[in-house]
Amino acid sequence: MASSNNLTRKALPIVIFTVFLDVLGVGILIPVLPQMVFKIFIPAGFSYNESLIALGWLTGIYPLMQFVATPILGQLSDRYGRKRILSLSLAGTGFGYVLFAIGIITKNIPLLFISRAFDGVTGGNISVARAVIADVTKPEDRTKNFGLIGAAFGIGFVMGPYLGARLASPNVNFFGLFTTPSWFNAATPFWFTAILAAINTILVLAILPETHQHINKKLKMVWNQSLTNIRKAASAPGLRIVFTAEFLYQAGFTFFTTFFQILLIQKLNFTQANVGDFFAYIGIWIAVTQGVITPILAKRFKNYQVLRVTFFGMGLALFAQLWPSNTSQLLLISPLIAVFVGVTMANISALVSLSAGPEMQGEILGIDASVMALAQAIPAIISGYVATMGMNMPVIVGAITVMAAGVIFAVFYKPSNHILHESPAELAAEAAGGAH
Repeated sequence: MASSNNLTRKALPIVIFTVFLDVLGVGILIPVLPQMVFKIFIPAGFSYNESLIALGWLTGIYPLMQFVATPILGQLSDRYGRKRILSLSLAGTGFGYVLFAIGIITKNIPLLFISRAFDGVTGGNISVARAVIADVTKPEDRTKNFGLIGAAFGIGFVMGPYLGARLASPNVNFFGLFTTPSWFNAATPFWFTAILAAINTILVLAILPETHQHINKKLKMVWNQSLTNIRKAASAPGLRIVFTAEFLYQAGFTFFTTFFQILLIQKLNFTQANVGDFFAYIGIWIAVTQGVITPILAKRFKNYQVLRVTFFGMGLALFAQLWPSNTSQLLLISPLIAVFVGVTMANISALVSLSAGPEMQGEILGIDASVMALAQAIPAIISGYVATMGMNMPVIVGAITVMAAGVIFAVFYKPSNHILHESPAELAAEAAGGAH
């Protein structure tokens, strides 16, 4: 068997690329999805309101299927090995992107939904990626290596919207260096991501060693593990309030992100390229926050102390996004979102980890993933109906939902003794590693 260091050197870059690809694919959708309303749904005979509802469902079906599939893929990797399941899921992701590109070109609405559902099933490979890192990493290095996953998330979120906007926009000048080809269209980003998925699949098959040394082909599958995870999240002592607040926070942010790009198009006359640039700008600020602001706060305050402020700060920041009447005002106010997102997510992740013993870390990560996926799915679907009442409404509902998370956390969360006695240095390390 290969040494631990050799396994880590081979496995870590591929896993980081896998996570990057997942986030890149989600980010690429951000500037492209509004086109579904104006170039596919309405031309197909949908009314404007029906198109908004359809867009909400199209956005929500991916995390909904992830919610169902992610724990199952994790179990399958325990039963058949990480390499086999990771390569199959990546191949499935690539196929899902191909289907979506074809759906856009042919304006086949059912195919668009099928492709997003299929990609949601296979895109739950983040659980397998985390398992690979757990397999090959010494306990003392896990915070650092999980922090690299957080960095891959950040880079993918910055590059995804920017690439998606550029690849989908024909004849657009690129910083005076060149002009995008005339054949670029809304499907191009998905052909590009499908090629990346194919390359990643080949790398996994050719280079990644099997990292799971205790494969158990007799392992009993629990097909409803996602529902079990939600039940545990709702009943776990010491974690129930954390998961409730996390769910409401993520739900509120999803209300905001699902339709904010259409608000930008309608209110500030943003183009598709402008939308991509804006979300890349937000992503850069999130990266700055995680690299600079979060560690500073972590050295001075405990996780729960930070969260008692940032939940409310995030709610106010979302409300503030309704104020700008021009792009300059938007660029001035929008970093508030990035700062509160970066700080809040890092401290939630750390608090979840600190609230459970070392023997429960794998289970807690699984429960946390299920909570997050459901918090992205349900609000995305609901937001389509909310948007029919006015394009400001998803932002308002999102802000109120995040504020509700703050109220629940401030009133009901009671830190346990072991969290109270964590040192600032330990908290800083947990926050930095949990920022994913």
